[in-house]
Amino acid sequence: MKIFYPFVVLLLITQTNCAVFQKNAFQGAKAPFLWGNANIYFMLTDRFYNGNPANDLNFGRTAQPGKLRGFMGGDIKGITRKLKAGYFNQLGINAIWFTPVIEQIHGAVDEGTGVSYGFHGYWAKDWTRLDPNFGTGRELAELVKTAHKHGIRVIFDVVINHTGPVTGQDPVWPDAWVRTSPQCTYTGYETTVPCTLVKNLPDVKTEGNAPVELPPFLLEKWKKEGRLDQELAELDAFFLRTGYPRAPRFYIIKWLTDYIREFGLDGYRCDTAKHTEETVWAELRKEADLAFADWKKAHPGTLADGQEFYMVGEVYNYGASGGRLFDFGDRKVDFFSQGFNDLINFEFKSDAQQPYEAIFSKYSRLLHGPLDGHGILNYVSSHDDGGPFDKDRMHPLEAGTKLLLCPGGVQVYYGDETSRSLVIPGTQGDATLRSFMNWDELATNARRNGYALQDVLAHWQKLGRFRRAHPAVGAGVHTMLSEQPYIFKREYRSGQLVDAVVAGLDLPAGAKTIDMAGVFTDGTVLRDYYSGKKAQVRDGKATLDTPFSIVLLGK
Repeated sequence: MKIFYPFVVLLLITQTNCAVFQKNAFQGAKAPFLWGNANIYFMLTDRFYNGNPANDLNFGRTAQPGKLRGFMGGDIKGITRKLKAGYFNQLGINAIWFTPVIEQIHGAVDEGTGVSYGFHGYWAKDWTRLDPNFGTGRELAELVKTAHKHGIRVIFDVVINHTGPVTGQDPVWPDAWVRTSPQCTYTGYETTVPCTLVKNLPDVKTEGNAPVELPPFLLEKWKKEGRLDQELAELDAFFLRTGYPRAPRFYIIKWLTDYIREFGLDGYRCDTAKHTEETVWAELRKEADLAFADWKKAHPGTLADGQEFYMVGEVYNYGASGGRLFDFGDRKVDFFSQGFNDLINFEFKSDAQQPYEAIFSKYSRLLHGPLDGHGILNYVSSHDDGGPFDKDRMHPLEAGTKLLLCPGGVQVYYGDETSRSLVIPGTQGDATLRSFMNWDELATNARRNGYALQDVLAHWQKLGRFRRAHPAVGAGVHTMLSEQPYIFKREYRSGQLVDAVVAGLDLPAGAKTIDMAGVFTDGTVLRDYYSGKKAQVRDGKATLDTPFSIVLLGK
């Protein structure tokens, strides 16, 4: 599968648990990167920014969709434009994750909520091609190159569990490849894994090793596109090298890891992870690591020697309180042992209702205890969670503070930082969470629930840049210094890397004095990342005069 010729990555990228110093364009300083302190921006590719209106209509997708259930024009080129404009750097983002961009089913389905197209990217038709609605291989190459140039890693969203639904234009894959029943009932392992998530979403038979032939429709498609011989030759070479049986999962693993070799992707977000046998992810990780090693070998001197590929899993309803284990009810599984660095933490949205100290101390304890050596991604809203924290956007500043200052990695869902509405009249189900990014509202500085959107954005930017500049924020050990006013410290130590910060969240506006509690010695000049002011530690204290109640102190 040749998407586009390789190119040279221009910036050193870092590995999990290994800090590599890189240029921070906004702070003028070198900041270490750790996945444990990641600030990941997640967006629906089709809903973020339309960089190329000429690709908005393909494959005759002209049926009138239900509200927010059709393509709206966002694409790869649009993400690149925002990368070049510095939007993500200003937010302190150091990794981006966008929904799958492989070719989707051509037709539409009626899910009882109106006609739906595969705008979200999770309805694969052909894993070997990009969907023209999202863009081209050349545009994906430019996106990755641009992101790396800005110190931002790229996480590719991948699906192995299922194909797209069956439509008049999209036949069902052969019986040897997929099952179309039974539908999952989620009462235990067997009713969660070898079954279809919903009706008309064929489940890939990932459990077996029996060789299967390629689907006739796919062979015919490749022939029409003039690449049949190339695809078959590449598959022959893959199976000869690996010795794997020609079982469905290994075809898909080959197709997915091609994107790493082709573009130098930094990681995967693995969709529907708990609905696939956990060992499949270890198999994917093995091939992803090899593909990433091939990328480095083909591009000597462009990546850090210790760079490691990254994988985060969507084990739906996993909560960090469970430690390393996810409980199916009749079986507990350690997904971390199957190639995942991190899991998405579905527990944080509820914890965010608690006071700051209850949240921060909990996650520090878990990350440096039961989860030590592995991590989580916290979030306040997402593309398919109907019960996010602050769904009505009544507390956008609090949401940002709790998320971005919490120990662990974070997932900023597009529009969290601009109070994009999550309640859209006329929508059904998760469509209400997937409106187009509210660039127009932001440009006019509209207000939502009393908050000017540019003020909300500025708040998230300050917190995000503080996190990006200091690995101690997400990866350090948390200690409360004062309950009232609420002041805490974070300290991170690993080998030669030592980092510390002190923050206060309910301080008085105006002059304020903060006891450093021995974290910083006298004479140390600190920066307040919220106000931009500096203060020198004297007699164990730092004094600032700012109009804000928040202080974020670090070197």
